[in-house]
Amino acid sequence: MPTTVEERMFKEPEASAVLNQLTTAVIQVDLQLRLVRANSAAENLAAMSVAKLRGLPLAKLFPQSDSFLRAISAAALSQRSFTERDLWLARPNQEMLRVDCTASPCLNRQGALQALVLELASTERQQRIQAEENKLMQNQISTALMRGLAHEVKNPLGGIRGAAQLLQRELTQEHHKEYTQIIIGEADRLRTLVDRMLGPRGQLRPSTFSIHEVLEHVRQIVEIEALPGVTIHRDYDPSLPDLVADRDLLVQAVLNLARNAVQSVQSRSGNLTLRTRAHRQFTIGTVLHRLVARIEIIDDGPGVAADIAESIFFPMVSGRAEGSGLGLPIAQSLVNRQGGLIDFTSVPGHTVFFVWLPIRSSP
Repeated sequence: MPTTVEERMFKEPEASAVLNQLTTAVIQVDLQLRLVRANSAAENLAAMSVAKLRGLPLAKLFPQSDSFLRAISAAALSQRSFTERDLWLARPNQEMLRVDCTASPCLNRQGALQALVLELASTERQQRIQAEENKLMQNQISTALMRGLAHEVKNPLGGIRGAAQLLQRELTQEHHKEYTQIIIGEADRLRTLVDRMLGPRGQLRPSTFSIHEVLEHVRQIVEIEALPGVTIHRDYDPSLPDLVADRDLLVQAVLNLARNAVQSVQSRSGNLTLRTRAHRQFTIGTVLHRLVARIEIIDDGPGVAADIAESIFFPMVSGRAEGSGLGLPIAQSLVNRQGGLIDFTSVPGHTVFFVWLPIRSSP
């Protein structure tokens, strides 16, 4: 049954605050199909503030949806709700977004039609949530696989190294000892690799710190390691609050990503950009967070090869011949332990790795 504008749009301050906590985008339009009000989720979805949305004709948001606009007018006349799927939502200076839209009429206290309420849901959001759940599951499988493999390898390595040391003591000729030293050296190298596969264990040690301090620390390290010709840029959001997380684990995760980016561009003159932004009412996996930090590691290298894109967070998968294939799964594991997630998009000349981290108020 149609409801009144007062009931539907929550004019009271307390109700408006509740409306802004919703993850569903809600927009009110007048009878001329001009936008009157919008909640915070609608701002995020349309990539425009309420001030810019107010008074905007609905046709500007949906430029390729004449049939939808006609259906909106029909819904107003019939005073019935309806849903239109797979509409293209235009956003300024960004790609268009596909959404589902439900339109419901609002009546005043005398029963006359006064406005329409639109509820917008991005179909890409559900796809993203599903993809994130798959990545979390992928990481759990990868971690279990790496730990199981590491334990299987680590035990005989100790025996091989010990036997090589005993044999070295029995040898009298120095050139024979060179072979045992190779065995010991390779056993030590494999043990180091196994320790990396196991990764840090134990309890997290959360502290409060600025993500920009972490990024500056990482930037200084990769700047020293990078070859001449690699330029590092910074684009930080100064309004981003401090994080509560394990700083050392986060440094290692971001460092792995930044090193990968530098290695992909340093065969020629290339660029690495470190960027931060804040997002409200954002879902990581299946958990909705009030506020999250988005860290971006961007490079203009050749990009992630299409044949490994789906499995890049599995261990031993690498796009470089000399790569171990452990940097990304370890980074994913370190971020997952803190309630976050790593994702990426890649085309030749523009690769972005996203680190999503919840911003909590206290340790």
